[in-house]
Amino acid sequence: MRTSRIRTATLAAVTAALALGLTACGGADGSSKAAGGDNAAGSAQSRSAANGDGKGGAEQAESGGNAKEGARSAPGGTGEAASKGTTAGAQQCRGDEMLLTAVHRFAGQQGDHLLVTASNKGTKPCWVTSYPTVKLGDVDSAALPHSKKDNPGGDKHITLQPGGKAYSAVNLFDYGSKNHTAQSFALALRGADGHDGPSYSVDIQGEKTQFSWSEADVLNWSTKKPYNF
Repeated sequence: MRTSRIRTATLAAVTAALALGLTACGGADGSSKAAGGDNAAGSAQSRSAANGDGKGGAEQAESGGNAKEGARSAPGGTGEAASKGTTAGAQQCRGDEMLLTAVHRFAGQQGDHLLVTASNKGTKPCWVTSYPTVKLGDVDSAALPHSKKDNPGGDKHITLQPGGKAYSAVNLFDYGSKNHTAQSFALALRGADGHDGPSYSVDIQGEKTQFSWSEADVLNWSTKKPYNF
């Protein structure tokens, strides 16, 4: 009986020990899973943060790219305007940086004109706008009016790269009375506000340098020669 009780007690102790061992193993597995879960959660958070940072970095890079596109697109909102980014900060052309010439065309004929050319001799782009202020000879101090038959668009800026040219024309009308004659005229570039810059004397070139007029007017600046000169 005593032996049976000892065996029973021993078996009970072994069973309890096994039960405790299994519980401990189970607890260890549970803790490992919990820790693994925490680690997984932590990893997920790290990935989320990393992805967030990565996305933010991508967004920053993308926004940086968009900023460049925006800069390229400014101010017209087109790539073309951006391609002119170097001219966006161009200053108004100054007379002392320009070569101003005039050629007398169709002398004594209907359509008598002075072809005016402004060449950018500077090292940086510059712009002209509107039409030049022209005073013919020294007999008429009044500036010539803008031609009523001119094409619209004189308020635009025409950007001239170094070596670039813009053209205008002085239309001469000879009605056979009260005519004036000259071989030169004064020209001033007009600003965006309509005010004139300094005046420069322009000598006439060509076979017949002398011209006559009773009335005259001026065309807007253009990148193309007027009247197919």
